[in-house]
Amino acid sequence: MNTDYKQVATQVAIIGAGPAGLLLSHLLHLQGIESVVLETRSRPDIESTIRAGVLEQNTMDVLIEAGLGARMQAEGALHHGIELAFGGRRHRIDLSALTGRAITVYPQHEVIKDLVAARLAAQGQIWFNVDHAVLHGIDTDKPAVTCRHEGQDIKLRADFIVGADGYHGISRARIPLSARTEFQRNYPFGWFGILVESPPSAEELIYARHQRGFALISTRSPSVQRLYFQCDPKDDVNAWSDDRIWNELHARLENDDGWKLKEGKIFQKNIIGMRSFVMTTMRHGRLFLAGDAAHIVPPTGAKGMNLAIADVRLLSIALNRFYKTGNGDRLDAYAETALRRVWRAEQFSYWMTSLLHHFDDATPFQQQLQLAELDYIVGSRAAATVLAENYVGLPHTGAESA
Repeated sequence: MNTDYKQVATQVAIIGAGPAGLLLSHLLHLQGIESVVLETRSRPDIESTIRAGVLEQNTMDVLIEAGLGARMQAEGALHHGIELAFGGRRHRIDLSALTGRAITVYPQHEVIKDLVAARLAAQGQIWFNVDHAVLHGIDTDKPAVTCRHEGQDIKLRADFIVGADGYHGISRARIPLSARTEFQRNYPFGWFGILVESPPSAEELIYARHQRGFALISTRSPSVQRLYFQCDPKDDVNAWSDDRIWNELHARLENDDGWKLKEGKIFQKNIIGMRSFVMTTMRHGRLFLAGDAAHIVPPTGAKGMNLAIADVRLLSIALNRFYKTGNGDRLDAYAETALRRVWRAEQFSYWMTSLLHHFDDATPFQQQLQLAELDYIVGSRAAATVLAENYVGLPHTGAESA
């Protein structure tokens, strides 16, 4: 890359066209704030990457309020409960009865399609296929991003840079090690995930605790289902034939009540690692981090995308306040405010993971404690409410409101 840059200016440069980056760009647009989103992948790539799709109540509300919820409401599956399976029986947790709130199963790539369409319809700038992006001057009041886009070397000047480019992106790495505070836990298991062409096996998600390991029934559409089971994170996907996969899922999910798992054509297999990660340094100078760039949760609690949405909602409020009044107090408080929700979600996801998975080093005593706690949850309204209110998403606090 040479130094003959094309000079471009905006108010907020956003690194990453995932749900966090795209939604932030749209929320800023609604407030009259300019932004440019930079993405290394193509539009077809980001719109076809299939990931988790459980939207908590807060996320649903944000999308609807931003005018982005029409397709989600029409095509997403609104769920008022989940089921816990253990000890040979299934038990329903009535989320709506316990909390007055619900979840919607709507795949992440569909959220991205909605966001991309909305940004392009509003003449928003999304730069796909960006190469050689480098952040500059984040410790100054004139940060910039240099990159190559559509054959042109560009220097994008901005007031602020938001890193919403995930754990492996360039943003977090730009913060000096001496300025970072990070916490991490790696779990000794992973999830083997499959996508299946079949009708749903159940109306709601089923979280199963079995002696052979955890299993989960989710859905993606009326004709595509997402199933997971606990596995060795170092396992080889190719070692699992379709028959072996179905035998394992039948063993972990079916009880003696006559319910049967519906099989179908498996068209995707992958193994997901499990870890918890929090970087409490969510701001460094004019660089702000959001979503997986700053925190990762194991998928058991269905919090990953929802936390990212919560982050950028906070940022949009803080940036709007700064541009409208010149007051940067919400920007200064961003990390502290966001981290309260992050750590709550981390604790819930850790708890759900510990409650439902088989640990190879667990003693028979510890395994019985798992079952005792599960039995308490399904038998106590108070205990079930704790699970339910965390699962659907805790309401925004005063510090998170506009």
